[in-house]
Amino acid sequence: MAISSRTILDQELKQLKDNIIRLASAATESIDKAMNALQTRNIAEAHNVVSSDDALNQLRYSIEQQALLILATQAPTASDLRAVIAAIHLAVELERIGDHAAGIARLVERLEAEEQIDTFHKLPKMARRASEMVQQGIEAYIKLDPQLALNMIKRDDKLDRQYSRLFSEALEEMKDDAYIRRATFLLWVGHSLERIGDRATNIAERVIFMCTGEFVETPSSLD
Repeated sequence: MAISSRTILDQELKQLKDNIIRLASAATESIDKAMNALQTRNIAEAHNVVSSDDALNQLRYSIEQQALLILATQAPTASDLRAVIAAIHLAVELERIGDHAAGIARLVERLEAEEQIDTFHKLPKMARRASEMVQQGIEAYIKLDPQLALNMIKRDDKLDRQYSRLFSEALEEMKDDAYIRRATFLLWVGHSLERIGDRATNIAERVIFMCTGEFVETPSSLD
C-alpha cells in the first residue's frame, strides 16, 4: 500500500523537530561546559567546546537543507509551513548560541593565569538563567505551548538586569589598573551570556508565531 503524502510529511516534520532538539541539547551543553571550563580554568575542556562548535554548525546546515527539501517536495501549508520556517530560524539561533559558548571557552586560556575578581561570582548565575531560558524555549517548541514561550520571554529582563549590575561593578573594579584586563574579559563573558538570553527570546518569539500565526517582538530581540 502506498504511503500517503500526509504520512511522509509528518515523518519529515518529526525528523526536523528531532534534529532541532539535538541541536538545542548540544548548544546548552556547550554553555555548561564553557562555564565549567572558565570556573576551573580547564584549558582542555575549553578546547573541546571550541572544537565541538563545528558539529553544531554542520547540524544547523543539515536542518536548513532538510527544511528546504520539505518546502520543495511537500509544499506544506498553514501550520506545517510555519513549523518548517520556525525550524530554520531556531537552527540559526541555536547555532549562534553555540558560537557564544565557544567565545566564552576561547577566553579561558587568556584568563588561566589571572586571579579571581569579585564580579566573577555573578557569571554562573547568569549562565544558569541563560541556559534555562534556552531549554524553556525548546520545551515550548516541543509542547507547542505559546504561553510557556511568553513566560520565558519575561525572564529576559532579569538576565538583562544581572548584566547591567555586572557591568557597573566591573567598571568600578577597573578603577584599579591591576583589574582592567581581567574585568574586561569577564565583561565579554557576561555580554555573551546576555546575548544567549536574547537568542533564547528570539526562539520563544518564533515558537509563538509557529503556534498562533502572530509575531510578538520584544525590545531585546536580535536580528
